[in-house]
Amino acid sequence: MKDRVALVTGAARGIGRGIVERLARDGFRVVGVDVEDGPPGPARMVRADVGDPAAVADLVAGIEATEGRLDAVISNAGIMRRCPPEELAPTVWDQVIRTNLTAAFLLARASAPLLRRQEGAIVTIASTRARQSEPDTEAYAASKGGLVALTHALAISLGPAIRVNCVSPGWIATAGAELRPEDHTQHPAGRVGTVEDVGGLVAWLVGPEAGFVTGAEFVVDGGMTRKMIYAE
Repeated sequence: MKDRVALVTGAARGIGRGIVERLARDGFRVVGVDVEDGPPGPARMVRADVGDPAAVADLVAGIEATEGRLDAVISNAGIMRRCPPEELAPTVWDQVIRTNLTAAFLLARASAPLLRRQEGAIVTIASTRARQSEPDTEAYAASKGGLVALTHALAISLGPAIRVNCVSPGWIATAGAELRPEDHTQHPAGRVGTVEDVGGLVAWLVGPEAGFVTGAEFVVDGGMTRKMIYAE
């Protein structure tokens, strides 16, 4: 992976931070993007709103000027706003869709010329919420479902030079999370997921061993979406 360059959005904390650290360990030069500053680490951090077309264009131009190439884009940036649907303001809906879904399209559009030169890869980070829901998460669910569909559409449009895949995490514990024994035991895998679980899969998807994999969704949820749950 030496000299390869990866762009990771939502890189200041959580899953994005875990992906940054994994790709850096694998030898990537990583450019991390977020609207907030992250802790010191292995990435060149850029503050930008990836839902803004002009900001995305500047971001990709900066990578071309500074790193000189781009091999992988991981669209991880995302927000959730819980609100009963009858109270959900269109402005809030638009904010969630723009950050979670539109940003992934803008990044794919802007980065495609650089990725094509390297026969690179895109990974979108969706969610198991694309297929199941809790109350009052309409905007989030819609954005994540849209990412799954956008992934296979991009895979067909950008292939064979650029591969595009999607990772849909379930419950992933991030720094500071307090977990109970029952949080782990309810999972068929026996535990809650970690950012390393997601980072390891992303690393494989952007690497050479996944060269025949494109347009696919990979669910990382410890088996929860395959488990029938009915009230006793």
